[in-house]
Amino acid sequence: RSAAERLQKEKENETLKTELSLLRSQVSPHFMFNVLNNMVALARKQSDQLEPSLIKLSSLMRYMLYEADEEKVSLEKEIDYLRSYIDLQQQRFGKQVAVDVIIHPTDNHYEIEPMLLIPFVENAFKHGTGMIENARILIELKAEKGVLYFTVQNKFNPASEEVRDKTSGIGLTNVKRRLKLLYGKKHDLQIGKSDELFTTNLKIEFAS
Repeated sequence: RSAAERLQKEKENETLKTELSLLRSQVSPHFMFNVLNNMVALARKQSDQLEPSLIKLSSLMRYMLYEADEEKVSLEKEIDYLRSYIDLQQQRFGKQVAVDVIIHPTDNHYEIEPMLLIPFVENAFKHGTGMIENARILIELKAEKGVLYFTVQNKFNPASEEVRDKTSGIGLTNVKRRLKLLYGKKHDLQIGKSDELFTTNLKIEFAS
């Protein structure tokens, strides 16, 4: 390979790193606004859940500020982050939404890019709560034989579909771009709507 080709490859790699960094940083403020809204709601209710929630928020911020700078983190850390986020959302919505979380034991130690899974869960809470009768969200994660399977499903209100499309935000758009840049053909993302259910199925093949 010539020196010019090597230089071009290095430039492409740097451009890729920069774009991934920007995409990741755009997710963080979007997520933080949701969590801070939770804190405000708890403060208004003078809830005794405020202190443990703030402690949980502190651990989330630590993850976002320090771990998110890493190229990859353990899947276990990303799962802990997801659990904390879900806990905070459940505290906010209480009985307004039924949340089922199924995390299967992993058969190996896997690594994943930080904050890659949260936008799908964030989207489910954003569009699967509010003016929805019998609101429910399902989150299921399984990692086995070198493959991650991640499903997020929420009930939605077709009557507010037009408004939802206009306010869909940057979360899913960004994560689609990140997945394409990071995994290319090593991932498969299926998003569909049927019977008032919005379902996301993500499959990622880990590097062997």
